[in-house]
Amino acid sequence: MFRSTSSTAVDPRLTGGDLVAADLVKTYPGTTTPALRGVNLTITAGESVAVMGPSGSGKTTLLHLLAGVLTPTSGWVAWRGRDLVSLGDAGRTRLRRTDFGFVFQSGHLLPELPAIENVALPLMLAGVPRRAATARAAELFPPLGLDGLTGRRPGELSGGQAQRVAIARAMVGDPGVVFADEPTGALDQATGSEVMEHLLRRCRTAHASLVVVTHDELVARWCSRTVRLRDGLVVADDRVSSR
Repeated sequence: MFRSTSSTAVDPRLTGGDLVAADLVKTYPGTTTPALRGVNLTITAGESVAVMGPSGSGKTTLLHLLAGVLTPTSGWVAWRGRDLVSLGDAGRTRLRRTDFGFVFQSGHLLPELPAIENVALPLMLAGVPRRAATARAAELFPPLGLDGLTGRRPGELSGGQAQRVAIARAMVGDPGVVFADEPTGALDQATGSEVMEHLLRRCRTAHASLVVVTHDELVARWCSRTVRLRDGLVVADDRVSSR
């Protein structure tokens, strides 16, 4: 287990879920219209949430605030009782390495590194020795259908294979939550469904929550909950009991 061991005191306001956001407002410098206008959201352990909405609705802004990439203009975000803003830049960076995983539309794999090192990289950045990091990374290749591909560089992988390597990288540090920004946006429908199946399966195995930003209703159907944004506000929050 490579999880963060921070002992920051828990503020009672910040409890009620693994990931809690309250009254989130975000206005970017040089603009007058907020990207988010008072969003409240609670995500429980192991929950899979699709965040949907038209372009400009605030989806990616919300994901970046939940992940501590951005800080809110007002309101707050807490991860397991810790206020992300109070952690400071260094604390949020450390948290993203230890507790959070990320999957992006284009994978964001480093082209000069083989797949095994791309997956092991978050652990090595967190101080895990290379041999232990690559050994842990190698364990994730068979469950994702990536046998025999540890030595291939990203340019030698198909789009679906590259996204599964990205999933392995997101999961290698045993995260509590995975953030996925349009993870199937560059894939055909069949390959996208395969990637979502692997992503959900790995999150369930690790008991990790999943937050997916997507334009695709088919992707949203994989999740147990769909949150819809419009003009910076939550306009619908639907749960699917069968997921």
